[in-house]
Amino acid sequence: MNRYLVMLMRRPQCDPAAVQLHRDFLEALRAQGRNEMSGPFGDKSGGAYLLRAGSLDEALEIVHRDPAHTSGGWDIAVHEWLAV
Repeated sequence: MNRYLVMLMRRPQCDPAAVQLHRDFLEALRAQGRNEMSGPFGDKSGGAYLLRAGSLDEALEIVHRDPAHTSGGWDIAVHEWLAV
């Protein structure tokens, strides 16, 4: 499994109701062993999570199910992370 850094920046039209759905999604990923860590930025502008997936395509497929993506409330970037 590879690691992918998923960075999310809130848009002005971010629906506050989607935040809990996003958190629930991250918790489900954690239970599957796919979310190594996650959390918000200190300035509340967004957050990030470290996703484990077999490929960039698989990582994008997972991220596209995230309520942060489906709600349209965040700008999301996914980067393969070669951390040691």
